[in-house]
Amino acid sequence: MKLHAQLTPGSNIITAYGADHVSVNGQALHTSFIVTPATLITTWAPRTINTITEADMQQLVDQECPVVLLGTGQRQQFPPAALLRALIESQIGVEIMDSNAACRTYNILVAEGRSVAAAIIIETHA
Repeated sequence: MKLHAQLTPGSNIITAYGADHVSVNGQALHTSFIVTPATLITTWAPRTINTITEADMQQLVDQECPVVLLGTGQRQQFPPAALLRALIESQIGVEIMDSNAACRTYNILVAEGRSVAAAIIIETHA
């Protein structure tokens, strides 16, 4: 699905998504990633919600955004509560949703000028 978001100059925007990809500023990504208005990290490791580690969650804390959207793939799935500890201890709000919903919500928050990080899992099975 192509998205037509209200563009915020200089900000990373999700421009399209499908079952096996998400496009940020027109660049198609086929593996999981983290995006903020100012940063795009294309090397985020999780392939599924079941492969997220504490180190992966620490990368979200390191973005220093007050809100994190965790897109968990094709459907909403919750990681073990212990993995959310670093975000909670850093007083970072986290919303967990399927990846398509996270993409849409991210664009809305960026258009509002909010500081937000989206961690999008694009499910790949080795």
